[in-house]
Amino acid sequence: MLVLRLLNVVAPAYFLCISLVTFVLQIFLFIPSMFRDPSTTPLFSPALLHGALFLFLSANALGNYVLVIQSSPEDLGKGLNLGEGAEVVADWLDGSRSPGSALPSTHFCRLCARVTQRHDHHCFFTGNCIGSRNMRNFIMFCLYTSLACLDSLVAGMAYISAALSMSFANPLAFLTLLPHSISQFFSGALLSSEMFVILMLYLWLGIGLACAGFCCHQMLLILRGQTRYQVRKGMVVRARPWRENLREVFGKRWLLGLLFPVLNVGSDYRRQKEK
Repeated sequence: MLVLRLLNVVAPAYFLCISLVTFVLQIFLFIPSMFRDPSTTPLFSPALLHGALFLFLSANALGNYVLVIQSSPEDLGKGLNLGEGAEVVADWLDGSRSPGSALPSTHFCRLCARVTQRHDHHCFFTGNCIGSRNMRNFIMFCLYTSLACLDSLVAGMAYISAALSMSFANPLAFLTLLPHSISQFFSGALLSSEMFVILMLYLWLGIGLACAGFCCHQMLLILRGQTRYQVRKGMVVRARPWRENLREVFGKRWLLGLLFPVLNVGSDYRRQKEK
């Protein structure tokens, strides 16, 4: 448990550090390198369009990240009809009460010390549980993080291609880039800044693929009306149309939530809770 609590603190700090490094590289290295002559740059130049795209992706990724953190799981005994909060906590901690006894898919997380309705999993990179209140923002966070990593990967490859006068037309060039760069770095033929960018390329690739895969997996579960917690516990889920499952998570005004980091736009769950 101590290791998990430590990971719950270190993982968000690690993500924020990677985000800061990515932002600095894009703004102060990649985008300026795209300008050949700033005085003659047209309004809709590729450099300006790339900068606007990166800022849009970054704003949505970080905005939804903040909303996932702010949308904390339900406080014990508030709005979930769980009985007396203190008694529920004691029952869960001593193991005399099963996590799903209050409501279907309700789970008590020992790391958060809170109850999550429609619990999916505990995300260490946000330090928070993912459930009905923040599932949509979590999916948007994964989506825009993967897109931001892909954008940074393409910009970084363009920068390295120009700096080292190499071509990535051959797919094997990217696979052999790291070992070749390490040998050049220790021989003094490669600058430390260029070596750092090359290492970041592989980090962006790994994070982007992981977030994209996780986002696709979550979407498949949503279409089936399930959560990871329900699948892991073997819970039976009532079959519903996939459109209704999507509407429950994304709401009817899903397009607004897709373009801007907003909290549970038009969510049916939120309207039912207010009633």
